[in-house]
Amino acid sequence: MASHVSGAGAAGTAPRATTGVNTMVTGWTMFAAVLMIFAGLMAIFEGISALAKDNLLVVTRNYVYQFNLTGWGWIHLILGVLVALAGCALFTGAMWARVVGVALAGLSMLANFAWLPWYPLWAIVVIALDVVIIWALVARTGEGAAEA
Repeated sequence: MASHVSGAGAAGTAPRATTGVNTMVTGWTMFAAVLMIFAGLMAIFEGISALAKDNLLVVTRNYVYQFNLTGWGWIHLILGVLVALAGCALFTGAMWARVVGVALAGLSMLANFAWLPWYPLWAIVVIALDVVIIWALVARTGEGAAEA
């Protein structure tokens, strides 16, 4: 009983398996989606902490960005929800979700840079996550990278 693999070339190359899964949803896109959901949740907690006027946050004087803590709380809360939703949208593999993900990660980086005086360690962690997210969404990895 002999079995043949259809589509095998004369050079002995194996055929590509097609599973019907969108090829845009690569490992790095999935990684970015999970990181965006995590970073969005962190921003939501930042916003809640600022809105609750938690003792964890220290308000500094004479800083260039003169928002009060409530204003920053709403900014982080809304941005966190948007980032988490964009992370969920990345699981579809849609190109618009990647573009929105890069834009929101960039906005999150800017917001957390301005947030540095209130909670430096948390802001630096979120900025680092945003850098990794942007890299994961724009880097050409996998099968498409070899062809480009």
